[in-house]
Amino acid sequence: MFQGSMVALVTPMHEDGSLDWESMAGLVEWHIEQGTSAIVAVGTTGESATLDMNEHVEVIRRTVDMVNKRIPVIAGTGANSTSEALELTQAAKDAGADGCLLVTPYYNKPTQEGLFQHHAYIAKRVAIPQLLYNVPGRTAVDMLPQTVARLAKLDNIVGIKEATGNLQRLKDIQALLDGEFVLLSGDDATAVDFIELGGCGEISVTANVAPRLVADMCNKAAAGDVAGAKAINEQLMPLHRNLFLESNPIPVKWALLEMNKIAAGIRLPMTPLSEAFREPLRQSMIAAGIL
Repeated sequence: MFQGSMVALVTPMHEDGSLDWESMAGLVEWHIEQGTSAIVAVGTTGESATLDMNEHVEVIRRTVDMVNKRIPVIAGTGANSTSEALELTQAAKDAGADGCLLVTPYYNKPTQEGLFQHHAYIAKRVAIPQLLYNVPGRTAVDMLPQTVARLAKLDNIVGIKEATGNLQRLKDIQALLDGEFVLLSGDDATAVDFIELGGCGEISVTANVAPRLVADMCNKAAAGDVAGAKAINEQLMPLHRNLFLESNPIPVKWALLEMNKIAAGIRLPMTPLSEAFREPLRQSMIAAGIL
């Protein structure tokens, strides 16, 4: 169920910061038409940190309704409070999500035992497939392969989004697994190599603006057409880089604005893309053939 090109979808907003459901519906239809394999709602790219609890759950619920079972919907339900993550995960299950993506608790800097206990606590209480999410560059905590392997033994912890960009980390996790486990890249630039080494796909930022290309790239990599996948990846590489000229999702929201897919809304403390970065990002969009 969790494979191929999965988009970490932005949460469209009006300029006053209110949620833009019409644009969200348009994005959902576009992604399904373009071949995206699954939608991740309210992850980092979806500005989960600035949505309140009611908004967070409403985005999940509406995404599930808009998708209407055509592709899987994975709800971002991680938090640095275990009780809050539990509440969000239960709400996602109640809303009909197909799975949940739970980032490691950020800021608190828990120990490896704390990470294990946090994820195990939620997994044992909510019967929905759960994906771990390791992104130490944003959370200040790194879930080590040994902890991943411990958690993989729990029935409904079914995989991980590994976003270090370190391919050795993938090999280290694989060496410790003794059963099926979904391994997903969280780093666009290295996703083709990740899939070639045995990964199932990626959860992508770039797919927000180039869904067809990223879907084709992942499909080719999974089918063993590494040369074809790498050719697409080379075309997308400037875009992979420039979508992180400032903190995600600042650049990707600006890119979607340029494509007339969303309005200019973004919530503080995130701000619109700096003028100095707009032309480089625009040029990488042109190079990718999406402008």
